Amino acid sequence: MKRLLLIPVCFVALLVPVAVLAGGGEGFDGVVRTLETRYHVHATRIPFLGLLSFVSRKATGDGVSNMHVAEFEQFDLPLDGGELNELCRTKLGPGWERVIRETTRSGESQTLIFMRPEGQRMGVFVLDADGHELDVVQVSVNPDHLAETVQHYDHHEHVPVPDGNLPD
Repeated sequence: MKRLLLIPVCFVALLVPVAVLAGGGEGFDGVVRTLETRYHVHATRIPFLGLLSFVSRKATGDGVSNMHVAEFEQFDLPLDGGELNELCRTKLGPGWERVIRETTRSGESQTLIFMRPEGQRMGVFVLDADGHELDVVQVSVNPDHLAETVQHYDHHEHVPVPDGNLPD
């Protein structure tokens, strides 16, 4: 009798991870595929991006990694900002939160930025439609490394010069 009970328990145990992964959204690829299907356009992807992502991780001291880029050229179709926002929210899945939505008055230019925590890192997803081009980018960044970089380029306090002339 115990062996018969073990079969449904094992089935449920194997089914739960599948259901969780299936309901978790499709991520970057899901957004790109949906845009291709919905607007009947084809995305251009950068060849060897995995290698470039690895090199960028090493070159930035683990600051940037897991890059994904897709570019839609000659994207002449009108975009509904609300529909685009909902498409990204649905396809990215849970955990992603929109932090910026910018739309021009004419609606020709749209920018959406989503973020999510990834352990010690931060996932950033950007969709930018401007004129006849639509770009989709996803990266994983180290927020501590990013803060150090921003501080490095932060404006320094200007010291007034007594005679009004700037030093050479």
